Amino acid sequence: MSHTDPSGAGPVPIDVPEAARWLAGRVLRTPVLRAPAIDRLAGARVLLKAENLQAGGSYKMRGGLYAVSRLAAAGHGGVVAQSTGNHAVAVALAARRFELAATVVLPVDAAATKVARARAAGARVVLAGTTVEERLAVARRVRDETGHPIVDAYDHPDVIAGQGSASLELIEEAERAGTPLDALVVPVGGGGGAAGACLAAAGRPIEVYGVEPHGCDSLARSLAAGRPVPVTPAPTIADGLRPTCVGELPFAILRTRLRGVVRVDDDEIAEAFRLLLLELKMLAEPSGAAGLAGALRLAAAGALGNDGARRRTVGVVLTGGNVEADLVARLAAAARLEEEVAAA
Repeated sequence: MSHTDPSGAGPVPIDVPEAARWLAGRVLRTPVLRAPAIDRLAGARVLLKAENLQAGGSYKMRGGLYAVSRLAAAGHGGVVAQSTGNHAVAVALAARRFELAATVVLPVDAAATKVARARAAGARVVLAGTTVEERLAVARRVRDETGHPIVDAYDHPDVIAGQGSASLELIEEAERAGTPLDALVVPVGGGGGAAGACLAAAGRPIEVYGVEPHGCDSLARSLAAGRPVPVTPAPTIADGLRPTCVGELPFAILRTRLRGVVRVDDDEIAEAFRLLLLELKMLAEPSGAAGLAGALRLAAAGALGNDGARRRTVGVVLTGGNVEADLVARLAAAARLEEEVAAA
């Protein structure tokens, strides 16, 4: 399957099944989980793809590894990446696997856990500004100095294909279990994961939804405007979902394939985080828990109910688990307080 490169370079092949075949055995095939309490809240069967357990702590490992492998095969000696964290970690780990040099550019306020993971993987870490424009400027300078290509977090076709493999695994596992997905919910940062999900679902009657935090809703605004619209990201506990603008290639895919965008606030994300922790004993980062928050909001709006003939099945990709210890403690403490109040 190919899509027009927004730069005008012509069609770009994005083959999610091919990426999934190559990645099989090279990344973890993460489990699909259910919790009765979450099913009850959603009024639907909710299948949670636990990519928080993936190598590198997020599904970004899929796109990073697939893209870097192809650059290594083409003879490149190094790679450059920029992101708010998880993509940079993935590219750093992939570069180490293929014995390439890696430089990753992270914001000055990046989560310490993600900075440490990138450094532990052997990458040179550069901290630059707080916006994607500032990071891209540095990444391009490093590219020009070293000759190493940029593995873009959002606008790289191999990254989109790799990210989409997580959704494809979830879709196929649900089909094998006799509970094919009616809907698929994926958190949105730059849009690559959601675009990959849409391509993974192609040809199937699956409604794909993106989830954005309030104030970090570039995709929702872009779909309304018919073109990519940058935003000044608002503060949110979901640090991986605050790019300034959705990628152009993901937007070109999402504008005709995405069923809709759900906006969620930090309270909803925190509640989803606590549900995963308490009901499934799963530690997801807030950005990863945002998918569940979006599914529960859709359920509250009546979008995920029964169709009259059978119970609907909703897939959610828990995209990552790289979360700061102090944030875990704060959110878990709030959960304990809620339990004490409810028991009183």
